[in-house]
Amino acid sequence: MKKRNLILLLFFILLFIYEELIFHLFVFDTITFNFIYVILFSIPFGVVAFLLSNIWNKLANIILSYVFVVAVLVLFISNLIYYKVYLSVISIYSMINGGQAFEFMGKILSVAFENWYVILFMILPLIAFIVLHVLKKFNFEKATWASKGILLVATALVYIFTILMITFASSKEVYSNKNLYYNIHSPLLTVDKFGLVTMFRLDIQRSLFGFSEKDIDISLDDLSTSVSEVGYAEEVKFNNFEIDWNKLIENEKNETIKSMHKYFSTITPTKQNKYTGIFKGKNLVVFVAEAFSPMAIDKDLTPNLYRLYNEGFQFDNFYTPLFPVSTADGEYISDTSLIPKEGVWSIKRIDGNYMPFSYANVFEEQGYKSRSYHNNTYTYYNRDTYLKTMGYDSYLACWNGLEKRINCRIWPQSDYQMVKTTVDDYIKDEHFITYYMTVSGHLEYTPSDNMMSSWNWDKVKNLKYSTAARAYLAANIEFDKAIGELIDRLDKEGKLDDTVIVISGDHYPYGLTLDEVNELSSYKKDKDFEMHHMSFLVWNSAMEEPIKVEKYASSLDILPTILNLFGIEYDSRLLMGTDILSDSMPLVIYSNRSFITDKCRYNALTKQIIPHGDTTCTQKEVESINNIIYNKYKFSRLILENDYYRKLYQALGWKIRK
Repeated sequence: MKKRNLILLLFFILLFIYEELIFHLFVFDTITFNFIYVILFSIPFGVVAFLLSNIWNKLANIILSYVFVVAVLVLFISNLIYYKVYLSVISIYSMINGGQAFEFMGKILSVAFENWYVILFMILPLIAFIVLHVLKKFNFEKATWASKGILLVATALVYIFTILMITFASSKEVYSNKNLYYNIHSPLLTVDKFGLVTMFRLDIQRSLFGFSEKDIDISLDDLSTSVSEVGYAEEVKFNNFEIDWNKLIENEKNETIKSMHKYFSTITPTKQNKYTGIFKGKNLVVFVAEAFSPMAIDKDLTPNLYRLYNEGFQFDNFYTPLFPVSTADGEYISDTSLIPKEGVWSIKRIDGNYMPFSYANVFEEQGYKSRSYHNNTYTYYNRDTYLKTMGYDSYLACWNGLEKRINCRIWPQSDYQMVKTTVDDYIKDEHFITYYMTVSGHLEYTPSDNMMSSWNWDKVKNLKYSTAARAYLAANIEFDKAIGELIDRLDKEGKLDDTVIVISGDHYPYGLTLDEVNELSSYKKDKDFEMHHMSFLVWNSAMEEPIKVEKYASSLDILPTILNLFGIEYDSRLLMGTDILSDSMPLVIYSNRSFITDKCRYNALTKQIIPHGDTTCTQKEVESINNIIYNKYKFSRLILENDYYRKLYQALGWKIRK
């Protein structure tokens, strides 16, 4: 092979290594020993790029070489921008299905501008390629087949060596290199261990040929069981059903379902507590509010939200981690108390499953009427089929009827208009459960691009914040007006004391930068953990005083907490979250497998254990919690894939609501 062919080959190999290095430095802020795998995997990618651009005539080879260089840069730059917004990498599934990756061009451009220097670093190889081409340092003529054959053999040896290292030099941890490569689909951890391009190769491979996470031999005993150590004393009541797990296991022929029975039989149910049933018989209005956070709660700007926080349950260590295959994952988590499956839209995949613990299903069994509303397009993220699966008898949104009541042609649409025009649908019912998915708080946060920010701009224009921060507050004023309207109408109808209002966000306001978030925050937040410190409001006007809850919790815990407050019979073992008001172990789980407990924070990417003051987690505790998290991911996925609740109810001979 000629020298100039070798220079071109070396360029392609170094291109992948360089881009991975820049990506790791500016996304993960660190380089670990695992980068050796990134380097080793970059060699075959570089060789393949060289060979594919060396099989045609000279002109075609030149064009292909430029195409490959540009394609690599686009891959890394687009994922850099995506990560800066969604704190993850682009899923092949979301790209194919038209997810949120490319929806908001204004935000994409602003993030690109903020990270111009990183993008400049990423573009340098293209500039170098052009210069070297002009200086005739490359040879684009075809190399001999003999030299290509030698190159392929050498590359195969490098690849085999890398695979052998992964297979035999891995630790026994649940998120070991071996498990991430073969058994577990966790995109961010895979990028950290093996590089962005390898993650994309695995993602494409798994999308084309299918992928089922393999069972990993880990202990099913977990800290959530050992923390309470309560047994079944007569004076203690638990949130669980009487289930003969041994009989179910003995009669089950499907090995997957049998493994699920075995797992759930090992979980200790949560105790009932002094708050169990305090709202029994009351009505429920649930809001999953777009990008709702503590920053939107202000005594003067949003007095109704301020009232709800100061008079209701105050969950001051509550988090809403972003699970970014779809931003609707946040809605899915709070509605189901299940972790979304990696790589698909769980909110779509759940279509047709039986969900016995959904608000609609449990409350309709108590004689309530259920309704759901959304002030954006009714089919977005397949919410029309999703809400039907969740058991709601009616669903009204833009373009299936709500457009006759509110202005659906503006962006974003008004939460106030939605609530004002729908309250009459249910307020005279004896018992009702009403579900709202709002949109007024959506990005982009400028008065020119956000109609809600524009409508309420006069109330924020003189505040000493950036335009984006003020626009975010202005958009949430519209949501606050919706809450005020609901309270007024309930009060006039004499239903206020008999109605509980629950509000949580679907994710942090990713339309704001970290600096803009910290303008509004009462303390300095970091991008890894505190960016996701959100609000969870539970309020009833008959509460005599606010109830402060310091326990660490997340959106995964919302459903079991509400079911317990209403005295609903449910089995806490079958949900992945736990009642916040119980004595269960505090646990906040992030999409990259990082976590927060009452003892520490653990960054799964850097493996850093961050103590909480004088308390911290031991390495053994971290490993145990990683096992807990793995199981919660695994069995959330299996519940989704196997329609497990239906199979369980059928095996028990229990009634299934149509």
